[in-house]
This record gives sequence, C-alpha cells and structure tokens, in this order.
Amino acid sequence: MNGERYKIYDIYAEKPEQQRYKINLILFLLTLCTTLLAGAFYEGADIVNRPDEILRGVPFALTLMGILMGHELGHYILSEYHNVTATLPYFIPAPVFPGTISVGTFGAFIKMKSPFTTSSTLLDIGVAGPLFGTILAIPVFAYGIATSRVMPVAALPEGYQSITLGSSLILYGIERIFAGEIPAGSQIFLNSIGYAGWIGLFVTSLNLIPIGQLDGGHISYALFGRGWHRWISRFAFILLFVLGFKGWTGWLVWAFLGLLIGFRHPQPVYPFEPLDRKRKILGIVGIILFVLSFIPEPIKLTLR
Repeated sequence: MNGERYKIYDIYAEKPEQQRYKINLILFLLTLCTTLLAGAFYEGADIVNRPDEILRGVPFALTLMGILMGHELGHYILSEYHNVTATLPYFIPAPVFPGTISVGTFGAFIKMKSPFTTSSTLLDIGVAGPLFGTILAIPVFAYGIATSRVMPVAALPEGYQSITLGSSLILYGIERIFAGEIPAGSQIFLNSIGYAGWIGLFVTSLNLIPIGQLDGGHISYALFGRGWHRWISRFAFILLFVLGFKGWTGWLVWAFLGLLIGFRHPQPVYPFEPLDRKRKILGIVGIILFVLSFIPEPIKLTLR
C-alpha cells in the first residue's frame, strides 16, 4: 500500500525537463524599470531635465524588488523541498506617472504546477513567503525610519498635499524603537528605503488575508480544514467590505478581488493526514503575523 501511495506522489511531483524562463526575465526587467522610475519620482528627481537623476530611484527599486523576491522565493524553496512543482516568480509591473506616488509594481506571484500533497505541505509553502518577506522588510523599515527626517508640519507650505501612511502593530513598534518620541506637531518624512520596507510589510498583510488561495487561505485551510476555511473566507470578505465603507476605500477593491479569487480551496491529495505540533505552531505564527502587520487604513491624503 505504501509503495502505491508513493508511486502516486511521484506522478504528481513529476517536473518537466525544460522550463521556459523568458517571460519571467522580461517581467522582472520591466518591473525593475518601473520601480526605478517610482523610486526616482518619490525622491523628487527631475528626470525630464536631468535624466541621470533616475539613479536616485536605485535604493527603492533594489530594496522593494529584493523583498518581493524573498517572499516568492520562500514559496518556491519550500515547494522544491516538498516536491511540488512551481514556476519561478512572475513580477507584475505597474504604470508610473510623474507627480504621483506609485510603487511601480502590482507585486509578484508563482504558479503551482502540481497539487499539494498534504496539509503540512500546504502550510509550509503558504507561510514561507510571508515569513521570508517579513524577515527582509523589518530591518529595511527600521533603517528607513532611523535615517528619515522628522519635520514640523507647520514648516510645510500652505496647500501642500501629502500622503500619510498607516501603521500596524509591527510598524508602530519599530517606529518607537528607532525614531523615539516624535515631537508634537511633527511627522516622519519617510525616505525611499523606509517606504520600500513599509510596502513590504503591507504586502505581507495583504497576502495573509485568509481568503481562498491567498497565503492566509492556505494557512487557514491547513489548520482548520475545508469547512471552516470557507466560513473564514466569507467572514474576511465581509470584514474587508465593512472596512472599505468605514475607512480606506481600497478595501472594497480587495473585497471584489476576494470574490474573483473565490472562497474555495483545492483539497490536498492526502487530506486526512494531521498536522504535527510544530506545524500547528507555525500556522499560529502566521495568524499572529497577520494580526501584527494588518493596517486598517493604509493610505490617507492630507492637505495643509
């Protein structure tokens, strides 16, 4: 019986002899260019009159791409470890326009080419990306906070429009440690490296939303099973919908994406193999990470 089981496992885990990486490379280079532009504009570069100032976007582009790459490689490495066939990361470039705040990318993803074999496999692969991304993003944000300027709001010109980035428990803790007490009437004006770290932690929280086949959905399915996973997905959708009306309207977009993703999750090949204690703890760590990194109101426009 065991021999038959592992024979089936090998069929599912079979990998093609050749994979085409051209599209991955093209998307990576395009996204590197768009994040380079985004970083340059964030730093106030005048690329039209001074094309060489595009280099001011290098710290932002390399930092953000590194965090996103770390997140996706976390999934990829654990997929390889568990003999689950997966593609290399696909980066998604985003349009960048002068005078606007853009990150230059819609993120990245990998595609699973074979099914998850057990709940343990599902949990390991699902939680690896957020953990890898967080490990990279925390020191980056800490460095950005420590090297950013603190300025009184009154020093800003009348009619100045700025974007205030929201905070999570992790972000607040890092700010208190590395920036200390901010004087009343002053704000931190985050540099591009700190901005990249903030985006990295924000992306982590988005991926950990427990809907469908997002990373958070993988974790909730592995921990609680199919039935509870669907109810958790529905509850998360309702919560996003409410937050979209009560606060940041961007959550309405994510609620709509949740509907497109769907509340279902494919069943592992061997669905009844229980999680061991270490996997259960790892899943709880993933849930705690979501709570600590979630930003109720990520972006707010302020006008002086």
